[in-house]
Amino acid sequence: MATRDNKIFVMFLQKALEKILSDREIRKNYNAEIKDECEKKLKTLKEVSKAPKSKDGSHHLPEAGVILADDYFKPFQLACQSRSPRIVSTALDCLQKLIAYGQLTGDSSDPENPNKKLIDTVIETICDAFHGVNTDPDVELQIIKALLTAVTSQTCEVHEMALLTAIRCCYNINLFTKNSVNSATAKATLTQMLSVCFSLMEHNSAHLLKKAAPEIVKTSAEGTPSKEGSMVNGHQDDASSVKSREEDKTRDDVPQPTQPGENKSGAADKSSSDDEVYRISRSLVEGIMEAALKEVKCEDGMLKADDSMFNVTQPGEDAQPGEDAQSERSDANCSESVQSEKMDDGQSVRSEKADGSTEKDGSTAETTETADNEQRNANHNATQKKSVKFDNVYMRDAYLVLRTLCKMTMQPMPEGPIDPRSHEMRSKMLALQLLLSVMQNHAGPVMKTHKTFAQLIKQFLCVALSKNGVSTDPSVFEISLSIFLILISNFKYHLKMQIEVFFKDIFLSVLENPSYSFQHKWFVMRALAKVCADPQIIVDIYLNYDCDMVLDNIFERLVNDISRIAQGNLADHGLTPQQETQLQHKGMECLVSILKCLVEWSKDMYSRPHQRAEEKKTVPDTDIKDTSTLEERLLETPDTPRSIPRSTSMSSLASAGLYDNPQEFENIKKQKSILEQGIEKFNKKPKKGIAFLQEAGLIGSNTEDVARFFHTDERLSKTMIGEVLGDESENCKKIMSDYVDQLDFHDMAIVTALRTFLAGYRLPGEAQKIDRLMLKFAQRYYENNPELAEIFASADTCYVLAYSIIMLTTDLHNDQVRNKITKPDYIKMNRGINDSGDLPPDYLMAIYDEISANEIKMKYDKGELTRVNAARGANESLKRQLYKEAMTDLSKNALVMMEGVSKKDTVFTSASHSYHVRPMLMLTWTPFLAVFSITLQDCSDVELIAQCLAGFKCAVRVACIFKASLVRSAYIQSLARFTMLNVSSGFSEIKPKNLEAIKALITIAFNDCNYLEESWYDILKVISQLELAQLIGTGVKTKFLEKETMMDKKLVTSLQQTLGTSANQNVIVAVDRIFTGSDRLDGSAIVSFTDALCKISCEELNNPVSPRMFSLQKIVEISYYNMGRIRIEWSKIWHVIGDHFNKVGCSPNEEIAAFAVDSLRQLSMKFLEKGELPNFRFQKDFLRPFETIMKNNENNLIRDMVVRCIAQMVNSQARNIRSGWNNIFSVFHMAAADRDQAIVELAFQTTASIFEQYFSVIGDSFQDAVKCLSEFACNAAFPDTSMEAIRYIRRCANYVAENPEQFAGDENNLENVWVKGWFPVLFELSCIISRCKLDVRTRALTVMFEIMKHHGKEYKVSWWRDLFNIVFRIFDHMKLTELTPEQYRIQRKEWMTTTCNHALYAVVDVFTQHFSILAELLVELLNLIQWCVKQDNEQLAKSGMNCLENLVMGAGQSFREVDWDLIIDTITDVYASTLPADMRIWKPTLDTSFDQVSMHSDTSMEPDNTQLAVSRADKYLFQHLDIGCVVHAEIVQTIDNIIFFPASSAKEDAQIDPYYISEGSEHEGMFNFLTTKQLFRIVECLFESHKFSKGFNMDIDQRRILWKYGFKGRTLPDLQKQETASLLCSLRILHKIYSDMTRVDEWPKTEIYLHRLTVESFEYYTMLEEDKRRLSWGKIVMLMLKKMMLLDDDRFVVLLAKCYNQICHILAQENERGLQIVLSKFFLRARNPLFKTIS
Repeated sequence: MATRDNKIFVMFLQKALEKILSDREIRKNYNAEIKDECEKKLKTLKEVSKAPKSKDGSHHLPEAGVILADDYFKPFQLACQSRSPRIVSTALDCLQKLIAYGQLTGDSSDPENPNKKLIDTVIETICDAFHGVNTDPDVELQIIKALLTAVTSQTCEVHEMALLTAIRCCYNINLFTKNSVNSATAKATLTQMLSVCFSLMEHNSAHLLKKAAPEIVKTSAEGTPSKEGSMVNGHQDDASSVKSREEDKTRDDVPQPTQPGENKSGAADKSSSDDEVYRISRSLVEGIMEAALKEVKCEDGMLKADDSMFNVTQPGEDAQPGEDAQSERSDANCSESVQSEKMDDGQSVRSEKADGSTEKDGSTAETTETADNEQRNANHNATQKKSVKFDNVYMRDAYLVLRTLCKMTMQPMPEGPIDPRSHEMRSKMLALQLLLSVMQNHAGPVMKTHKTFAQLIKQFLCVALSKNGVSTDPSVFEISLSIFLILISNFKYHLKMQIEVFFKDIFLSVLENPSYSFQHKWFVMRALAKVCADPQIIVDIYLNYDCDMVLDNIFERLVNDISRIAQGNLADHGLTPQQETQLQHKGMECLVSILKCLVEWSKDMYSRPHQRAEEKKTVPDTDIKDTSTLEERLLETPDTPRSIPRSTSMSSLASAGLYDNPQEFENIKKQKSILEQGIEKFNKKPKKGIAFLQEAGLIGSNTEDVARFFHTDERLSKTMIGEVLGDESENCKKIMSDYVDQLDFHDMAIVTALRTFLAGYRLPGEAQKIDRLMLKFAQRYYENNPELAEIFASADTCYVLAYSIIMLTTDLHNDQVRNKITKPDYIKMNRGINDSGDLPPDYLMAIYDEISANEIKMKYDKGELTRVNAARGANESLKRQLYKEAMTDLSKNALVMMEGVSKKDTVFTSASHSYHVRPMLMLTWTPFLAVFSITLQDCSDVELIAQCLAGFKCAVRVACIFKASLVRSAYIQSLARFTMLNVSSGFSEIKPKNLEAIKALITIAFNDCNYLEESWYDILKVISQLELAQLIGTGVKTKFLEKETMMDKKLVTSLQQTLGTSANQNVIVAVDRIFTGSDRLDGSAIVSFTDALCKISCEELNNPVSPRMFSLQKIVEISYYNMGRIRIEWSKIWHVIGDHFNKVGCSPNEEIAAFAVDSLRQLSMKFLEKGELPNFRFQKDFLRPFETIMKNNENNLIRDMVVRCIAQMVNSQARNIRSGWNNIFSVFHMAAADRDQAIVELAFQTTASIFEQYFSVIGDSFQDAVKCLSEFACNAAFPDTSMEAIRYIRRCANYVAENPEQFAGDENNLENVWVKGWFPVLFELSCIISRCKLDVRTRALTVMFEIMKHHGKEYKVSWWRDLFNIVFRIFDHMKLTELTPEQYRIQRKEWMTTTCNHALYAVVDVFTQHFSILAELLVELLNLIQWCVKQDNEQLAKSGMNCLENLVMGAGQSFREVDWDLIIDTITDVYASTLPADMRIWKPTLDTSFDQVSMHSDTSMEPDNTQLAVSRADKYLFQHLDIGCVVHAEIVQTIDNIIFFPASSAKEDAQIDPYYISEGSEHEGMFNFLTTKQLFRIVECLFESHKFSKGFNMDIDQRRILWKYGFKGRTLPDLQKQETASLLCSLRILHKIYSDMTRVDEWPKTEIYLHRLTVESFEYYTMLEEDKRRLSWGKIVMLMLKKMMLLDDDRFVVLLAKCYNQICHILAQENERGLQIVLSKFFLRARNPLFKTIS
């Protein structure tokens, strides 16, 4: 097989050589060398073919490959250099086939140059066959084929110089060929070569992905979306369209081959002209290519096959002198003119024109620009000294190709208007298109992640784009934008600073500046539309720029600029209305895309409402379509952009940039906001701004920090910085000094230093301020450059020279200065400034030249577009001039900024958290809302309206996800206003856009229903008004219009037409789906939904014209739909709905209230069917509205309806009722108090049936049941019902006694028996006693104490305490004073004489019976008795004292000493509080007749029958005094009965009678249970009573006054009984103590009391004149004498000695018979002791 291949190869060579030799041109002399070489090689081939065969029959030919190429390449090489196109074409074709068949690999060395590989020579040979525009088309085509075959061949490798040479050749063919087919073929070949180059690089470098940034590679690989609509692939159409347009232009521009018969001379002339153009253009292209070729050489000048790492020497490092010049010339992009080139001596040389003449240097401006470019590139190249290292040769190839293309795009363009057909323009476009193809189609993982390419893109591609991105040519600008979009998508991790420059200084500036053309703005908007459609990029932009302290707010500025365009505010941009509309559409698209990105980015936090099972299979999410059917009518979520999936890998984040910490970024954003606020303050009032920032801690407090801040933040106003630096204050001077000291002027020329000094601020206007600044500058410059001491004598020289330079700048570059200063004048002006000496003239001339060429310009603040603003409205020529100036300035600034940031390595953070969307929304929601609102209001464009509504949907979605209630409410309220349904001014015509707004609002309601919260109100308000509009449209509810008389028939017709179509009827059906789908809402959302619906319902029902029940009906519906929810959710829902039913059920509108009650009944019956587990209380909550309605609605029909509803529930669902019994009894409780007989009877019948049939199931509602019975008993209008209710209460008590286990509970807690059973029964009985009429309360009182008597033995001690607390409440009734005085007096009297009296005796009886248990309640009982005694009721007072007596007599023997103290305290308190002291002091008002009565009175005590009238208050006072007298008498009697018992006292009183005969022993009462101290307290109380009574009885005048005014009837009032009874009781007690042998220790004290009382009493008796009083006091005297007689002789004698004289005086008076007998006995008793004493 090998022999056969060799034979074929030999035959192919022979034929090729023979073909060359057969050409007739071969005989010419200039082809002699070719002929000789061909013949020689042909002869060699023939000899080889005749070589002897081997044993196996094959010829011994050398193997094909390197050896053959070495031997047979020479004739083809010479043939390619021939002047004959056919020979060249044949040679090229042969070479192409040799390479294609693998016979020529080129791996060997070139025989003529061993340091060079043969393949390099082959490529050069092929490329040299192209001679420019006059090259034969066939030759061009063969060149293209051969080069493509060589580059794409798998057997030979074309690298570095060879590769760049091949690309250069194809590049030139595309530009200069006259054949359009060849041009297109060359361009396609270039594209394929680049594809092979970068594909090989990616393939052979794939192993590097495992070493560096594996996750980023993965992200990048995944990040290239395959779907339509993604950002990167979205450029393919644009790029292809650009390519096609350029190809069309190229075909149009390329001259067609001359046809036979054409004028040959004209063709020749044109050919010579084309040759010259080709030569000039090619020199420029090859300059760049050669620079790249030279940079691929290693130190030994040749690549080695085994090199694993190649070092690319950057321009100007190791190149030869000549090469350096050429490299620098290419790197510097030559000059702006094609003809001028930079040589290594730095001078501008003459270039030849087509006619052979030369042209000198251009104008000063051109020279200046060239110098700027050269200086900039020189500085840029100086940063590239370090060698770039590659992992393989393929990476090196890709690097060189990409860098070369970047440089090709930066070719300077000629002055004047740009001709798209010019070679310069076509070259630039081709390079840009190739770059676009590489970045779009061949930027694989290696290229995206490798640091070498990242640095290349920074330093070359971004710089190239910054230059072309501000091109005035739309095509260049468009392709630059396309490349930028690819960079931001695939290389953003490396280009953080560059992206900021692109946005801030190029694209957004184009949008903001009115001078730019529509095409530029349109291309930018198209590019931004793609950026805005990528969620990852949008969030990354916000995270990396808006959340960076020093970078611009790109996202915020982007949104604001696009918003301004979307609003159509472009009147000052010189655009046509059509152009404004196009931009507005694109701007709106961008805004909506941003919102869609936010939705997409936060979709992980969004949960769609749960679909019902039957809906999930049949109903997809879709919008409200006009053609939708009933089954398809569901609403959809806003469209989300198809975008790349975002990576959430932590390793990728670590590789790409900072870890994505949302909280950290949010804090940075807050700090940045404060910083921006401070900068804004500074730009208005610098000192306030500095103080603000220092207070916020963003800058330090010392002046060095302030100065450093001035240097670092470009957002500060240059003017304001100048004002601070020039201020006279000491602090500002210090800041200025620190500011200048922080500048470094080392090794700077004074002009450069001055530029640097003036770049950071604007000089203030005052001369003194400028002077201070110049002085400091001169000082600093002189200090930094001590080597200039040879030139400058002192810093003063620098100071004067700086002023001189500023003056020179003004003179040379101010248009108003006509006579410009010359160099000699400038030298003369500076004479003597150097310490009276002169500066070197050359030095001053250099300064003059530099200032003349390059003006020192002050930097203007952003927004200072004075000239542009002035030009608005100016003529077109001025606008064009300003446009050109703006583009030039923008180009320079962008280029400088891009070159500056290319040296910086920054960290780009890839966003991964959804939380970033919230601050993004909060930052931009206001401009979004403004744009959408204004557009909806003013615009009728269907597409714009659709975009606005989509924006509303997305904004609401994002606001819902992040619970931004303010944002959500603002958007929904705004959208609701645009429906024109909730306007306060009434209905108006509903336009199609209003209907679309309604659809959008319903879509939001359906899709975002779980997040709407309080915004449901606005949505449901629109739905309510939509229903009303539908009614109006159908003519049903026209009265809802504000003025029915002003009814517009056109409006009704419009509503009918708008809402009557089948498509729009679907909107109505979709509204119903919101309510039927309410069961999809989550727990909190359904509560918000029902709350809003209830509010809308209230508004509908409160309509003063005619209330509607639409929302109320919907409330009932959603209650049915959601009844299947879990109880915890349903309880929250019902809490809202129940409150609403409470209000509606109490409506004064009977129809509405009846509907509410009936709806409640239906819901309740439905819910009760489900039953309820024990210990749950939801039935109670559900039925509570019935209580509220019954309580607050006074309409008897509604109340009757409520009672009947409850009765129906009881009759049908009693077995399922659990906690609902509470509500049922509560309703019946309120019905029991009604005055309507039907209501009361129905309620009582139902209650009775409950007790008869369901008593055992009421459970914990026993208390409510008893309370209900109590209310029935208290209804005075139905006494029979009251008695029957008390009977049921008695039955309840029996039930408790018989079934205590039902109340004890599962834990058998007996306390529950009391709390849940006995206590409610007894308590309600006490309430009945307190509230009802006499017969009812008497019955209740009887039942209550019967229960206590029959079942009291079962009560525990704690129960008794609670029970008596209940009992004491009976007496609280009369403690209340809510009644009028007259009502209170009447009821009080009745109460006290009946119930209170009865209850008091019963209480004391029970208390006495169970005193051992209730002793601790003695205080409360005594307080109760005391209260009763103090009332102005004689009977109750007597009863109180009797009860006190009964208590003591019944339980006194069990009293402790403390208990007796309480008894005595009670007695003394009652005495003190009831003492009728006013009897002694009362006087009539303004009446003196009483004095006359007193003066004319006599001692006969016979009163006059005349009485005077008194006031009502005095009558009440007299009544009170009269009762006080009675109480005092009762107190004395009670004390006597307690101490001695009534029988003992009566017996002792009887003993006073001298004829009394003793009948047996006496009982001493409670005397022995009292201590002497307690007895003395009683004696003192009695003595006080006696003393008061005695004093009153002796005051005859006061008694007559009281009598005169009606006190005590027809006789003079007296207190005779109290006077004598209290004294008698006191004497009994004292004598009892004096005779008690156990109290001997107290006898001395007792003796004192007795002596005093005895003497005083005898003396008082002798003074009495009135017979009645003498009679009563006579008994006292007899008792005292008898008691004395019972004493032993010793004590008798002592006492007798004290009162003997008084007794003798009594003997001297006329006394009654009984007293005389006692006196005789007394003296007989005194005989023996007296005689004993005498004897």
